[in-house]
Amino acid sequence: MNANIIQRPVPLIAVTTLLIALLLPVIAAAQLGVSDGQWPSYAGDAGSTKYAALDQINADNFATLKTAWRWRSIDGDLDLDALLEINSGIRINNLQGTPLMIGQRLYMITALGLVAAIDARTGETLWRYNPESYLAGPTMSPISYHARGVAYWEQDDKRRVLVSTQDAYVLALDADTGILDPGFAEGRIDLTVGIPRAERDVLDWRGGQPLAVVSPPIVVGDILVTSQITSNRPRFKERPPLWIRGWHLPSGELAWVFHTIPQAGEFGVETWEQNSWETVGNTGVWTMMSADPELGYVYLPIEAATDDFYGGHRPGDNLFSQSLVALDARTGKRVWHFQMVHHGIWDYDPPAAPNLLDVVIDGRPVKAVAQVTKQGFVFAFDRVTGEPLWPIEERPVPPAILPGEVVSPTQPFPTRPPAFTRQGLTVDDLIDFTPALRAEAEEILQNYTYGPLFTPPSLTEPGGNRGTILRPGTGGGANWSGAGVDPQTGMLYIPSSDGLTVPLMSQLSPDQANISYVRISLGGIRGPQGLPYLKPPYSTITAIDMNTGEIAWQTPNGSGDFDVENHPALQGLDLPPLGGGGRHPVLVTSSLLIHAQDRDDGFVLLARDKATGQELAVVDLPARPRGAPMTYMLDGRQYIGISVASEPVPEFLVLTLPE
Repeated sequence: MNANIIQRPVPLIAVTTLLIALLLPVIAAAQLGVSDGQWPSYAGDAGSTKYAALDQINADNFATLKTAWRWRSIDGDLDLDALLEINSGIRINNLQGTPLMIGQRLYMITALGLVAAIDARTGETLWRYNPESYLAGPTMSPISYHARGVAYWEQDDKRRVLVSTQDAYVLALDADTGILDPGFAEGRIDLTVGIPRAERDVLDWRGGQPLAVVSPPIVVGDILVTSQITSNRPRFKERPPLWIRGWHLPSGELAWVFHTIPQAGEFGVETWEQNSWETVGNTGVWTMMSADPELGYVYLPIEAATDDFYGGHRPGDNLFSQSLVALDARTGKRVWHFQMVHHGIWDYDPPAAPNLLDVVIDGRPVKAVAQVTKQGFVFAFDRVTGEPLWPIEERPVPPAILPGEVVSPTQPFPTRPPAFTRQGLTVDDLIDFTPALRAEAEEILQNYTYGPLFTPPSLTEPGGNRGTILRPGTGGGANWSGAGVDPQTGMLYIPSSDGLTVPLMSQLSPDQANISYVRISLGGIRGPQGLPYLKPPYSTITAIDMNTGEIAWQTPNGSGDFDVENHPALQGLDLPPLGGGGRHPVLVTSSLLIHAQDRDDGFVLLARDKATGQELAVVDLPARPRGAPMTYMLDGRQYIGISVASEPVPEFLVLTLPE
């Protein structure tokens, strides 16, 4: 079965034309991005645009930005020495949180999952709540301690901050006081309840918790949609299936369950041959979700099934793994889906929230959704019907290598937009700053299996094959940093990396694993004389006009790396831009494209011209950026905030223009 032949439940097919006709007037009136100076969702709005209609900070004054205040993570107020005696894995430095800004407050989550309300003018902590999720034991493998955000809901005089914890609970806090709402699910929702094989006393093979959450839930009307994750490094095929659930607000009562692995008699169960749906797990949403509140739809970027690199125990295309699925958030019913990787064995999960945008295709207005991927594609659809904006072709890919594996003979390739990162590996992709370096790189390549995109993993053999080179690597391409949208132009801005990964595949004894081949570790390739193995650039920013599906511009992100530029083998050479600036999330405003960048001498926040990609101005950051930037307006002043890994305690840094 081609998993993408049928995209919508049959009852919707007959009314598709009517739906489009009815919704066309809404397209012109739809509001994407944030226009009131607030930041009410993780990515600004439910559509994950990361766009704010603010222009007080612009190209002329960006370089004059000064620190307004710095908020020290409240994790630093804990007795860390005592906590380390309980759990030696506890770390507080990975502050990836991006706060909400509602009213005159920010709502922030820390690396250890503490929640705080912060005065948006001064940075003063107004209240704090500690769910103590770090006391549950080691985090789920391989998740370190971090959290990315919270959600918000209000009705009449009720205002709630909704929090998913790292030990897989969901809480509702009074936004005014920080007090736990006892009327919400009698205190908290336990996400392990109702999920097969997710018992709290059954730890993973490394002693970690069975389930975890690092990304915020999402609110659609009066429904809270939650996800959870489990280890992507299993050695046994019996894993929890990570179903998506909706909960009524404000009660916290279960509204619906969507089976990301179809159960008996459900659509798509036939794509799990040999009844593998009964035991296989994962297939959740580990990143952020998006929603269209007007349609009442939530969009799910669903991850791979157990295991990331071998699927001999789950023959078939494996719906809804590595798919974009649109659900009616009121009922949990599937509206449409598209599987972007059939029977995934490359860890090419959709890594970020899909971006909602309104475009004009050949003169026709379309409410669209765009999903960036690790493999470097943008899959673009009508977000009402699921119809691709441009044809998506099924193209032949290499056959399986490992015994017992049967991969799909084809994979989906969008015809537009073009890939935003390089895919697959040939000799021409290797470092070539000098002929000697290229020769060394070619000699290294002889030890590996390599080829085009979707070349399958291979067995790592002592003294022989060292494994398959995956390019892009498992980090992408795109990753959780995702993309940003300018709703005024239909431009999509994507930070990405160009790297490679070698999964080291091995067989273990039956008492250690019942998956035939497991990934022991993920490796890279050390290039000649310690230099990078591939040609630059190593990271880029790409702007795609989603009205045409064409790349408007692409530029290396950053210049170089000190160790590379000053390497003895490269002395006297005129090197091209290396793109050593990293893959940090973007912020889009009326005036600028803004993102952080790594540099030889530190870290900066950088402003670009949205139309050309030209660097306009930078301001120094005091430490490595960790979270996605956000912006808000208060008392007539625009602020930009970003989490940074200050030592010994990370901080949320807020910048504004001088008075």
